[in-house]
Parts: sequence; structure tokens; C-alpha cells
Amino acid sequence: MRPVLVVTEADDITADMVISELNRHDVPVVRFNPADIGGDLTVSARFGTCPAPVAGQVRTPSRTADLTRVRSVYWRRPEWPSFANLSPDDSRFAAAQVRYGLGGTLYALDGPLWVNHPLRIAAADYKPVQLALAQQLGFTIPPTLVTNNPTEAREFIRMQGDAIFKTLRWTPYTRDGVPVTGWADSVILDEIDDSVRVTPHLFQARVDKAADLRVLIVGRHTFSVRIDSELLDWRKDYSALTYTVEHLPDRVDKALHAYLDRLELVSGSFDLAVDQAGDYWWLELNPNGQWGWLETATDLPMSAAFADLLMQGGLR
Repeated sequence: MRPVLVVTEADDITADMVISELNRHDVPVVRFNPADIGGDLTVSARFGTCPAPVAGQVRTPSRTADLTRVRSVYWRRPEWPSFANLSPDDSRFAAAQVRYGLGGTLYALDGPLWVNHPLRIAAADYKPVQLALAQQLGFTIPPTLVTNNPTEAREFIRMQGDAIFKTLRWTPYTRDGVPVTGWADSVILDEIDDSVRVTPHLFQARVDKAADLRVLIVGRHTFSVRIDSELLDWRKDYSALTYTVEHLPDRVDKALHAYLDRLELVSGSFDLAVDQAGDYWWLELNPNGQWGWLETATDLPMSAAFADLLMQGGLR
């Protein structure tokens, strides 16, 4: 049988759930992490030596994948090597060779389904692009300003009355050696100073929400979960959340699928808000978001849907 490649970090419980489903159907799986290159992971690819555009193998200590027979690629949470043992220049050089050698070989494969293709993930990860596309497809989006102009920021906050700040992109970050993250948080006029000039910031009107929705789309399947809490950003405290399976209006469901089609993605995790009047607001898309805890909380067959999609090796 044709194998499924699962590309992710070593400790990925969500990927484990999907692999368990694939194992249940006796589908061969080759799992690896790009950070393991030079040790437990090897790649050999040949071009121009056979009818297939790419021929060769990816090998781990326990599995080998024939690159001409890959059915699908589940691109989850891969880690790229940092080569900390090398000088800064050498480590940058080596890291680039891995990305463009291993990554480039995988991108060149002819035929497998990608869930999702990393180049499509990267293109979809820009919040300004997301907001513009959401509006084009008929979603209601909160008034939003992206700026590094303190005067513009103050004027926006003054006009909205109740505004929040979001990071434009999550990045690993530590402060005094302690990992920290950026939540959506309220922002007031007194917080805006000249430091805003250093980089663009995303300011947004606060939605008077009754609840949040996390919507996972896998192929043609939609899983929608209502998240109730008193938090502006529900990710701050998972113990404070309650979950209810939600049925989306057809127009919203169709628009979300159209959104992924426009971005050439087969799966995505959407964050929406429902306001006090019951109207839906677009917040953002995570093209490679977490969902495993929601399956545990709701018993929705999310991992089975991913396994079915990967087994098909096609978009439908």
C-alpha cells in the first residue's frame, strides 16, 4: 500500500491520534521530524534518471518511504534543525540546505495530497490577507487597524471606544528565560507611545461576544464547537471553558469552505465570535491549528476525518 508521510515534532499528541486511526486501517505511515536529519533521518532523491519527476527514499530507523509512491503528506508541526553546535554562519548555511534540500524534495513530489502544503500554510498565515479575504467572502470583520503610527493608533482607539491588541504573528519568545506568549488583550490610549513606531501593530474593535466558536474543516467535513467563557482570549485558561457542539448556518459553512478553496487548503481551524444578537464575526484562521483537545472534550470524530482524507490521497 502507498504510505502516508507524517511530518511533525517528536511529541505531537494530535498527530498520534491521526496515526492511530491510520494504523486501524492498516495504512503504512512514515513519521519523521526534519530536525532529525543528520542522525535518524536520511533523504535520497534522484532527478532526471527515471520517468517519475522525483525518485528516491526517505528513511527513518524503522521505516522507508518510496518517494514515487507517497499517497499523502500530513504536514503538522515540523521542527527544522538549528545546528547549535556550528558557528552562526555555518548553522545558517546548514539550516538553509535542509529546508531547500529536504523541503524542496518533498515539495517536488508529483501527486500526493498535502494536509496542508507548507507553502500554502505560509501564504495563509498573514492576518491582513485573512481579513481582506474574509470581507470579500461576505464575513463581518471587526474594524481593524495595522499601523506603526502612534497618532493613527490613538485615533483608532478613541473612535472605537473599546479596542484590543493582537500580535500579527506568534513567535517563540522568552522574557528573563521564561517562555511567554501574546494574547489578545485590551488596549487604552495611555499605552500608546513612540515604541509603536518600531513595528506594525494590529489594533481591533472589541466584539461584544456571547461566545467563541472554533470551527475545524477537514476536507468536506465541518466540526464546529461553541466555547463559552468570560475571557477575552479563551486560550488563557482552558480550565475555565465549556464546550458545546454547534451547527453552523449553511451560508457560514459554505463561506468557510470557499475560504479554504481560495487559499488552496484542505483543512483549517477558524476562530469566529457570536455576538449578543447571534450574529457571526470573523476573527482569524489558523491553517495548521490544534484541535485534539476538542475531540477529547466533544467526541467529534476529527482524527477519523483526517485519517479518511489522508487515505483518499485526493481533495474529495
